Amino acid sequence: MANHSATKKDTRQAAKRRDRNKYYGKTTRNAIRDLKAITEKKAYDEKLPEVASMIDKLAKRGVIHKNKAANLKSKLAKNKA
Repeated sequence: MANHSATKKDTRQAAKRRDRNKYYGKTTRNAIRDLKAITEKKAYDEKLPEVASMIDKLAKRGVIHKNKAANLKSKLAKNKA
């Protein structure tokens, strides 16, 4: 790494973004796992929009690709308990 202040700052910013993206990604994966574990249809239907919103936010932030987000949401919508 070069010894320029801008490069050092960029490294710090990238580390912060990486940690933030990992947190959002893991939280969303856990929400998807919990949604798949729900057995009653009413609870599943109530939770689905919340999880879909989380997936959309990941795609908007660039953590996952927009097509992957669409595929995930589609599978979850088809998988209604």
